[in-house]
Amino acid sequence: MFLCFSCGSGSGKQDDSDKKQSELVIHETVEIQNEEKEIRIGANRYDVYLELLKGKKMGVVANQTSRMMVNIVHSNEGQKLKHLEMHLVDYLHENNAIKVEKVFSPEHGFRGKADAGEHVQDGIDKKTGIPILSLHGKSKKPTPTQMKGLDVVVFDIQDVGVRFYTYISTMHYVMEACAEAGIPFMVLDRPNPNGHYIDGPTMKKEHTSFLGMHPIPMVHGMTIGEYAQMINGEGWLSDGLKCDLTVITMENYTHDTFYSVPVRPSPNLPNDTAINLYPSLGLLEGTNLNAGRGTEMQFQLIGSPHLPKDKYTYAYTPQPNFGSKYPKHRDVECNGLDLREIPRMKRVDLTWIIDAYRNHEKKEDFFNTNNFTTHAGTEELQKQIEQGYTMREIRKTWLKDLEAFKKIRSKYLLYD
Repeated sequence: MFLCFSCGSGSGKQDDSDKKQSELVIHETVEIQNEEKEIRIGANRYDVYLELLKGKKMGVVANQTSRMMVNIVHSNEGQKLKHLEMHLVDYLHENNAIKVEKVFSPEHGFRGKADAGEHVQDGIDKKTGIPILSLHGKSKKPTPTQMKGLDVVVFDIQDVGVRFYTYISTMHYVMEACAEAGIPFMVLDRPNPNGHYIDGPTMKKEHTSFLGMHPIPMVHGMTIGEYAQMINGEGWLSDGLKCDLTVITMENYTHDTFYSVPVRPSPNLPNDTAINLYPSLGLLEGTNLNAGRGTEMQFQLIGSPHLPKDKYTYAYTPQPNFGSKYPKHRDVECNGLDLREIPRMKRVDLTWIIDAYRNHEKKEDFFNTNNFTTHAGTEELQKQIEQGYTMREIRKTWLKDLEAFKKIRSKYLLYD
């Protein structure tokens, strides 16, 4: 086993003047004897990153998905090797050679219990006593005061590969804060469960927001580490700043590898089916349709009291629950569809939203235009649905932008 250090994003040689703001991608070369070996995520490669963090004062961007497996040898059991699951922050906190100064928490909070869009408060982690600073409250970007005294910031959050899933926006702002403060930024890479395809409309500049900060398709097909390289390489940080970026890569991962997310990445993505349907059903957030919020089948159902019962025969009634205190159509029976048996998606499917619009009894109330446009990244999609475009016709309008994005994306890929 040996380490291979690769500087740069893969887009060309660096000038000497850029060395202080370099990107470091850390791989580990191992002999692969079995093509079906388990994925080793970045967080599990502590044998690599601990040496780089030794003696450093750290900030960690983490939530409930920041889990890792630690190998423990029990000498009283004949040197038997056991695997222990831990939260990354707990593991780093217990390492005397590292000082975790603060944790930055994204949307839904450090323990992942807040509603979508709900402000998250600062606090103290009860288990470790480490200060928790919210990046989804008064500010979505760490302040200079919050960055003061840090030697490095580590990012370890499970993404799902969709532009309007806000963890990549949080990463952008943390990278920007690091670049401004001259603090290195490290990503512990994780699989993208929707990394097997690229699809959807591309974000138009005039519609950028926290739900989409960059000119990318709705489904980008990149890991969080690859995406960090793209943010850096494409000059998307303010004033063209470059972040001193290190990516701890995974082992045994490809973009086509199926990955079952072990911890729900946010309150309303409870399982692999919901995560896979999310790129298609996330658009429903900007419509009159309920996408299963207020049930235990979030992003696996479609429903509204304004859809006809004879065509939408599955009925459910949204109720307040974990992650959805105020679900759309609360306490009202919705007629809809149960999509839990849909095969694994390989593209964005617009047929459900197109059909629902055609059958909706109050078309004038179907779209929340601002919200829908923010999710879609363009005004065109709503217009196309209202004008009766088919999914095939709509998809044709995406192709040019998708091909242009794929060429840019290829510069930053770390995996096949």
